[in-house]
Amino acid sequence: MAQHALLSASGAHRWMECTKAPRLEEMMEEETSVYAEEGTLAHEIAELKIAKEAGLISKQKYANRIKKLRLDPFFTEEMDKATDVHKEFCIERFNEAKAATKDAVIMLEQRLDYSPWVPEGFGTSDTTIITDKTLEIIDLKYGKGIAVSAYENPQMKLYALGAINQFGILYDLETIQMTISQPRLDSISTFEMSVEDLLDWAETVVRPRAELAFKGEGDFVAGDHCRFCKVRATCRARANENMKLASLDFQQPALLTDEEVVEVLISIDNLISWAKDVQEFALAKAMDENKQWPGMKLVEGRGSRKYTDENAVVETLVAAGFNDDVIYKKSLNTITALEKELGKKAFEELLGSLVTKAPGKIKLVPEEDKRPEIKLSPEVDFQ
Repeated sequence: MAQHALLSASGAHRWMECTKAPRLEEMMEEETSVYAEEGTLAHEIAELKIAKEAGLISKQKYANRIKKLRLDPFFTEEMDKATDVHKEFCIERFNEAKAATKDAVIMLEQRLDYSPWVPEGFGTSDTTIITDKTLEIIDLKYGKGIAVSAYENPQMKLYALGAINQFGILYDLETIQMTISQPRLDSISTFEMSVEDLLDWAETVVRPRAELAFKGEGDFVAGDHCRFCKVRATCRARANENMKLASLDFQQPALLTDEEVVEVLISIDNLISWAKDVQEFALAKAMDENKQWPGMKLVEGRGSRKYTDENAVVETLVAAGFNDDVIYKKSLNTITALEKELGKKAFEELLGSLVTKAPGKIKLVPEEDKRPEIKLSPEVDFQ
């Protein structure tokens, strides 16, 4: 089983905000999910493809290992294509590095030690490329739920610190490039900073926060970073934060101030997420451990109906004299399904002119949201 640092790079966005969380999470069992297992396989395949292209392994070794990985039940054609896209990007960056520095180096799944700033801190970088003056860290995110930005990303910056710690003595590094590749979202995000600025961040921001977190001191702080916390369902600080919103009197909206309305709008997603986490936690305890929650009980929800034998259903209806129009429902395949079958390029060439996109539903979001603001027409204003 892979080792994990208490103050991991992937959890930095959390422990740097909520310094008491790591020691509390330490008492909980490691979480796993289908998405995590899927992501692990994608990383293994991507690493293998890059290693072959970069000449780090033989073609025979690649063929033997990729054959085994493709037998994994989580392997799909989409995963194959996505890891190809990521591989091509990484190789392109490596070729650019070699053009700048003849003896540029590429390292895959490199363990990086950033413990000079974070007690017992280490992590693993997917792809690390080093030239005489530049260090680049490339991280693969296989998920397609949310696009992750490399801008001021603490995980990427900790990886870069680890690389400087281990290889800085061998190279006169000046610039750090950090890239997050999300091929399933067609998203590549890069952030660049100087080594000097990174080291300043390490001393002034990381070190003091890490010392508090390692000791289990500081404060519990609720926020967006709670999403992947192991104690997100039962954390009192998160509950208190969300209950502030829940305590507002929604039955009399006219009494809410503008500021209170905005508070609801900004916080509603976190409130829903928190309530869902508590619900899932309580259900899992009741089902897996026979936990008896006061005043609650387990019941069976409304079941869905399905045919036990579709062929028998058709034969029965035909024998009863019903025609195909009654038995079958014929419809065109969905846009998403056809695009997947044809491929994006062929789909656009053949059907691009036959597809239209309706405007999305208008939403009210915080100003920090990256989507462009829309202006309503004067007619709407007057209404």
